[in-house]
This record gives sequence, structure tokens and C-alpha cells, in this order.
Amino acid sequence: MAALVAATRMKGELNEYYLRKVRQGKNKMAVLNAVRAKLVHRMFAVIKRNTPYEKIYQNKFA
Repeated sequence: MAALVAATRMKGELNEYYLRKVRQGKNKMAVLNAVRAKLVHRMFAVIKRNTPYEKIYQNKFA
């Protein structure tokens, strides 16, 4: 449900990603699954690093 809301109702990069992929002809459910995976990866990164979410992440080693 979080992926559905993030992809269709919220403005932001996940919504733009969803719309771009659907315009390219991708299956809507496959795109929602990709959005879900993006959300899960972000959540685990925040938990693993024990830091707040940063929209624009700066790699300290780059």
C-alpha cells in the first residue's frame, strides 16, 4: 500500500519514476513492485546506518 500511495498520490521522485515507466509501456504492477523495492532499500539503509533519511545522499568516499 505504501508503494501505491508513493507512486500515485504523492508528488516526488517515486511518482515521477512511476509515470515515466508507465509511459514507456511497462506493466503498472511491475512498476509498483519496483517502487516497493526502492522503498524497502531506503528503509533498510536508514535502519542499518542509524541515520535520518537524506533525500540527496552524499557519499563520503566519493
